[in-house]
Amino acid sequence: MTVVVAGSSGLIGTALLASLRADGHEVVRLVRRETGDAHEVTWSPELGARGATPELRAALEGADAVINLAGAPVAGRRWNDAYKREILDSRVAATTCLATAIAETTDHPKVFVSASASGIYGDTGPEAAGEDAPSGQTFLARVCTAWELAAQPARDAGVRVAHPRTGLVADRHEGAFGKLLPVVRAGIGGRLGSGKQWWSVISLRDEVAGIRHLVDDGSLVGPFNFAAPEQVTNRDLTDRLGSALHRPTLAMVPGFALKIVLGDFAEELLIDQRMSPARLLASGFEFHDPTVDAVIADLLG
Repeated sequence: MTVVVAGSSGLIGTALLASLRADGHEVVRLVRRETGDAHEVTWSPELGARGATPELRAALEGADAVINLAGAPVAGRRWNDAYKREILDSRVAATTCLATAIAETTDHPKVFVSASASGIYGDTGPEAAGEDAPSGQTFLARVCTAWELAAQPARDAGVRVAHPRTGLVADRHEGAFGKLLPVVRAGIGGRLGSGKQWWSVISLRDEVAGIRHLVDDGSLVGPFNFAAPEQVTNRDLTDRLGSALHRPTLAMVPGFALKIVLGDFAEELLIDQRMSPARLLASGFEFHDPTVDAVIADLLG
């Protein structure tokens, strides 16, 4: 199988490439720099539809799958207006570029798996959102809605398109867990705000397995919530991490302090983001780590 991957240098992309290559699949990476590697192709995602060059179309021609993970890291730095614009533009432009190039191929790729996120639901409240829940009104909800819509040229060309709406991916070095784990290890961890807000988490290996499931099953189309079947509140997650590490979690980080450190990103961490992986389970996917304790065990390795 030939798989073209955009955003391959990030947390999920790195693990996905390793998994695909371990199983003998040919992987073509889309990179921004000039390259002489036969398994890398230079592209300009920031150009949007204008970036659908002959070289990019040639790389996509006849591919078994195109996987799009490109976009500025949400937890990469403090949010201000400029960085929020980068978060939005990087996702929409890259997806538009790929979807346009896919539509312009003669032998279309069999599937376009284009990332999305749990943020599409905004503040879910305490009930878990299914894939049929409406999009929310937060900044990330607007980003995710535009992100998914940008894949429309591929859909219009008759290509199967699937969107993994990913929750918090548990990794010890990157993302929200990469910031939370050192604090808990130091014994100064605690809830964020009230700690009552619901979070949806997923282990890195289930994230990768889920993406590959969307590639392999030719019947799967549309959005799929990527989160462990068991959701958790921020307080409970922090307490369980502390218990696993034998550290106290008595501290509390007030919302105003989060705002100082994280900017507008703090607002996204203080609302309910609870979703159910209903469609993924119904499709026959089996989680390696279906519970929060299992996710933490995999995280701590």
